[in-house]
Amino acid sequence: MTTTSTMVAFAKLNLVKFFTAPALPKFSRHGEESMRAQNDYHRALEAKYPDQFEKILGSHVYEKDGTKMPLYVEGNYFDKKNTVRVWRLVEKKTDVNLALAMYRDANKCVVDQVVLISNDTDTEPVIRALKEDFPILRIGIITPRAPKISEKKVRPASTSLINLAHWSRSYINDEELLFAQLPDQVPTKKKPAKKPTHW
Repeated sequence: MTTTSTMVAFAKLNLVKFFTAPALPKFSRHGEESMRAQNDYHRALEAKYPDQFEKILGSHVYEKDGTKMPLYVEGNYFDKKNTVRVWRLVEKKTDVNLALAMYRDANKCVVDQVVLISNDTDTEPVIRALKEDFPILRIGIITPRAPKISEKKVRPASTSLINLAHWSRSYINDEELLFAQLPDQVPTKKKPAKKPTHW
């Protein structure tokens, strides 16, 4: 799960704060390649935007105690008596890091507007606190979802987040994503960061 907070003052982008956790090869579809792909992406952003990009890392906790969870049976409601033991990989600190960063930036009066790029309702308490404690601060919400162009089910945008914002967008267009792509190779202080063949 990736959550991002973008800080904007007037029409000028001051800083993008990127909140994530390191890819773990043991649990990634492409193993070591997944870790290298993530590292190269971060190195490329840091090299291309040295004054406008800040990465804040959380961590993962591997819960291998065999936590019991209800067994999924299609078409049925979960049954607490019908459980299986599961291994869980849990991302830690990301939500707290994001909330603290937004609140501290607002408190230090270094931004006039914060834009949260997330559809995670765990961020609702900090957005509510920002709105109550800093009434002149503008708040924007962008939920990174595909626009609904077919009958394919799309996760709905969080109305609880959107209702707290001064403005919101509930999707990101393919054209916008294409325009925002980095070059296939970005020079860095060390070896160039190359676009992976997968993601």
